[in-house]
Amino acid sequence: MTTSVKQLLEAANAVVPRITPAQAQQMAAGGKALIVDVRDAPELLATGRVAGALHVSRGMLEFRADPQSQYHDANFRKDRPIVLYCASGGRSALAGKALLDLGYTEVYNLGAFNDWQAAGGAVDKLIEPGM
Repeated sequence: MTTSVKQLLEAANAVVPRITPAQAQQMAAGGKALIVDVRDAPELLATGRVAGALHVSRGMLEFRADPQSQYHDANFRKDRPIVLYCASGGRSALAGKALLDLGYTEVYNLGAFNDWQAAGGAVDKLIEPGM
């Protein structure tokens, strides 16, 4: 049986709670939650990222999040909440589902970077390498 992107997104959205920028700010206060930007590098260069967020492109997420992977990033711990975002909320929903499948239990979808900005969330502007 074939699955469509729409079905994958529906399944991800059913299990990964969507939160508001205000909720994400509360969770991130004091370093409690890890905020992860799953957009591609050119998107970050164009817009910046949520202040203090870790960038892990969607294609590398499972490798960075799996403690058994040689590419594991120690920022990913199963004892802390993880808040994901992207440009529209789709990739972050799919990323959240992947983290749940890896055994993470507190995973949230902030949705779109623009929602964060519109709510007055702090942004780190990035400088292109070599500039």
